[in-house]
Amino acid sequence: MKASRYILIRIVMWVLTIWMGVTLIFIIPRLMPADPIQNMIAMMEHQAGPMPAAEREAMVAQMQRQFGLDESLWNQYTSFLLNGVLRFDFGPSLMNFPTPARDIIFRNLPYTFGLMIVSLIVSWTIGNIIGLLAGFRKDKLSSKIMESIAIFIYPIPIFIIALVFQIVLGFVLGWLPISAVIFGEVWSAQWISTLIRSAALPMLTLVVLGLGWWIISMKALSMSTAQEDFVMFARYRGLSEGEIGRKYVLRNTVLPQVTMLGLSMGGVFGGSVIVENVFNFPGVGRLMLIAVGASDFNMIMGGVTITIIAVTTATLIVDLLIPFIDPRVRRS
Repeated sequence: MKASRYILIRIVMWVLTIWMGVTLIFIIPRLMPADPIQNMIAMMEHQAGPMPAAEREAMVAQMQRQFGLDESLWNQYTSFLLNGVLRFDFGPSLMNFPTPARDIIFRNLPYTFGLMIVSLIVSWTIGNIIGLLAGFRKDKLSSKIMESIAIFIYPIPIFIIALVFQIVLGFVLGWLPISAVIFGEVWSAQWISTLIRSAALPMLTLVVLGLGWWIISMKALSMSTAQEDFVMFARYRGLSEGEIGRKYVLRNTVLPQVTMLGLSMGGVFGGSVIVENVFNFPGVGRLMLIAVGASDFNMIMGGVTITIIAVTTATLIVDLLIPFIDPRVRRS
């Protein structure tokens, strides 16, 4: 009964989070002063010249019917929930008409998720190892140096870290490209090579961004665990410090960090949006900025909706796995 109640609560929270997120992303673009239909017609006139007023009005009315913008807000909202959230059908992209917004989003989504997942795993692993050593051996000089570096890194805004890497590693030293340049046929050696080089700086920025928090949190957990009675008893038994650290401290401190791994995904996505725009990386974050500038409602709603569902689903999976990993949660 307790297990089913735990799963039910997590699933209800997952549904509510998605519903609140997609409702906000439906409302916010409609509060913007720009009119996407007028933007499209202005682009057409820029390429083909101005059109007569009557013809312009007829085209506006036709586009409003085509995109469903002539209906009431309630009908637009219910259509968005049924078609967009359940079927991922967001209609054509206004700035790439008539290409479906879904196709463009799914083409860019793997770049963002690849950047997020790899950087999160690397920063989580390195940060927890350093934090464990810093907390378990808190009196050593190396531990104090590592803690000082983490405290220094943690409050720095991500765009500052990105710009520093861009200037130093990209412009001054010339080791890596300051702007993403990916070319070649997909999965060819040239494509993979250019992808790795273009993703290096964005990924390094996200790794450094997460390191500070993981080091600080793991250090606090390991220092607290090292004072527990079972750790003191292990020392009285004559176990080595390395064995105590691996079998007693690490096992009890890494479990809360696994929980935080799921909760941190939203923050990592927010960081990836900034990083993609700084380095011109072809992910969903970069696509969303272009869509906002073009007032492309379908693209904005589609990109954010798919991202919300993906991030909340990943968090749900981590939440459901926690009882199988941590017996304390399972017993409670």
